Amino acid sequence: MRVLENLEPKEVFSYFEDICSIPHGSGNTQQISDYCVNFAKEHGLKCRQEACGNVIIWKDATSGYEQAPTVILQGHMDMVAVKDADCTLDLEKDGLLLEIDGDWVQAKGTSLGADDGIAVAYALAILAADDIPHPALEAVFTVGEEVGLTGATALDASDLTGKILMNMDSENDGIFLIGCAGAATVACCLPVKKETVSGQMYDWHIDGLMGGHSGMEIDKERANANKAFGRFLAYCMEKTGLSIVSANGGEKENAIAKQCDAVLVVPEEDIAAFEDAVSAFETILKKEHHFTDPDLHIYVEKKEYGEYEALDKETAQKLMALLIHLPNGVQKRIPEFPDSVQTSLNMGTLEQAEDEISMTFSVRSSVTSEKEWLMSQMEHLTKAFGGYCRISGVYPAWEYQEDSAIRPLMIETYEEITGKKPETEAIHAGVECGIFSEKLPGLDCISYGPQINDIHTTRESISVSSVKRNWALTLAVLKKLK
Repeated sequence: MRVLENLEPKEVFSYFEDICSIPHGSGNTQQISDYCVNFAKEHGLKCRQEACGNVIIWKDATSGYEQAPTVILQGHMDMVAVKDADCTLDLEKDGLLLEIDGDWVQAKGTSLGADDGIAVAYALAILAADDIPHPALEAVFTVGEEVGLTGATALDASDLTGKILMNMDSENDGIFLIGCAGAATVACCLPVKKETVSGQMYDWHIDGLMGGHSGMEIDKERANANKAFGRFLAYCMEKTGLSIVSANGGEKENAIAKQCDAVLVVPEEDIAAFEDAVSAFETILKKEHHFTDPDLHIYVEKKEYGEYEALDKETAQKLMALLIHLPNGVQKRIPEFPDSVQTSLNMGTLEQAEDEISMTFSVRSSVTSEKEWLMSQMEHLTKAFGGYCRISGVYPAWEYQEDSAIRPLMIETYEEITGKKPETEAIHAGVECGIFSEKLPGLDCISYGPQINDIHTTRESISVSSVKRNWALTLAVLKKLK
């Protein structure tokens, strides 16, 4: 007996259970890709499978919808596959163990992969049906979404004719996404020169910060440990002759830096002033960030007195200047939606290698020109101090469309079905709609989906009633697109 066979809508949960039985963590999607191809063959549908694993399935319009614009139904096949420490499943080889808890479906000891297996299940159920009215359909299932939108980036869209894209990769029922940020990773690199210095060595630490996702939490105005270190240098260099042996902070470019560690050397005559500066600077920051980062803490640990190899004075001054002058945080909000961020950047990591120090940023904007201008500013500033920038991981924004036709139709239909008006939101993170919009100019996109809680964790669960509600929404919208 299948676990989900009594849930409604039956066809959707049947395909979802099939998907959950196939291992499909990011980088392990060949089986799920082949499953979608075999589905198309069994139903006599035109299909194309790409070398990376993307699958496109075509279905003709039903009677009366031949002149309607083609609709792309889109989601990704890969999931974030994680498990509890005591779980014995091999997520490279084993399917998931599903269970039902009231209105919720979850997996025992693992993530569920409803992000975004439910989108694939919705689309397959529509493609398999012969009683659902709809325009011509192009179902596009991508790989690698969870590891940098790689499948969408690699997609050959030359044979796609869709004018409307219904991306089913949102996890908040009743909140429609209408735009997202494009992004790039920018490493601002400073060549290192060194000299021998003598004095008291200290390990300097800042930690206890809240951190968070550099897109979704950048508007919280939380302290960034790397920027705080730069400010400390500016504060302390005015009072002491300290030298920098090493400095490293943050974990990755798309996370707000929670800690920074440095090894500093202070001349004997400046020791008292340095220790006073540490205490005074901590008081300043704690006061400024008492709400956002109440556990912020700066401390030093005294080491041996002696001679050390450190950054020379010129390099140290340049590093301090870049740390304090390179922009960070929210740069602009969306005028039409002032609660939403339009452009931002985050100094996620500070890393010292043998011959250079790099400050690596995640730069985001829902307006491509603003992202490019911000990156240009960073390059000009870094070059002015003798450094250079490395740029990688560039993907486009999904810009808000004033004249969207699918957005008001989705809003109207959701209100008819639920009696509630949905929210619309532009998110400050990446969604595949941005890449599709770049590949297919003029594409009218919306992103939506049923309620999924705790995605990417072993607590992940999906609401049965919400799946049913969004199934009804999808079918009603397709019917109206005549």
